[in-house]
Amino acid sequence: MQLTLVRHGDAHAGFTGPIGGETGCRGLTDLGRRQAERLRERLAIDDTIRPEVVVTSRIPRAIETAGYVGEALGLSDIEQDCGWCEVHTGDADGVDWVDYPSTFGSFDMMVEPDRFFAPNGDSWNSFHARVDDMMLTTATRWPDTHVMVVCHAGVIAASLRARFGRHLGSGVRLTPTHTGLTTWSFDPERSEWSLRSYDDATHLQE
Repeated sequence: MQLTLVRHGDAHAGFTGPIGGETGCRGLTDLGRRQAERLRERLAIDDTIRPEVVVTSRIPRAIETAGYVGEALGLSDIEQDCGWCEVHTGDADGVDWVDYPSTFGSFDMMVEPDRFFAPNGDSWNSFHARVDDMMLTTATRWPDTHVMVVCHAGVIAASLRARFGRHLGSGVRLTPTHTGLTTWSFDPERSEWSLRSYDDATHLQE
């Protein structure tokens, strides 16, 4: 099977304002919509990228981007799965970043990988385990199928760490481009993943 992970377009969510989980995310910016439009234009004419299934996380910025993808591919039935969400922010969802330290305490998820971002949220380790499980579950559910998942930078980076080792998180910054495509293939006989492309965002080039 083939699995293409697509980062959502530029969004209002960041490290200022509300923490952008399912509740706090305010969707795409105008720039993000233009990026998604460029991706839609590419998918509409590029016969080398023809996924049969599109899935999105349940966070608004990914759902909005997936709408453009579905239009290009003529797919209206787009499943939402929280397994493809960014780090689950739990009780911190929608809390202003300014108020996060006083409510939940400051910490570095990579330094304290088993500490949860907030109650009912993810830790660094649980997040990576979730992404690893989602990749394998998707490969099992849709064998011999090209699946496109609209997700998040953290998910794409975690897919690489899950396959190549957590050391990729030490001294290396993985920052996929908005609407960039990262493609994996899975060989069920060998139970082996191959990275076919990383962060293909040629549709954004002038």
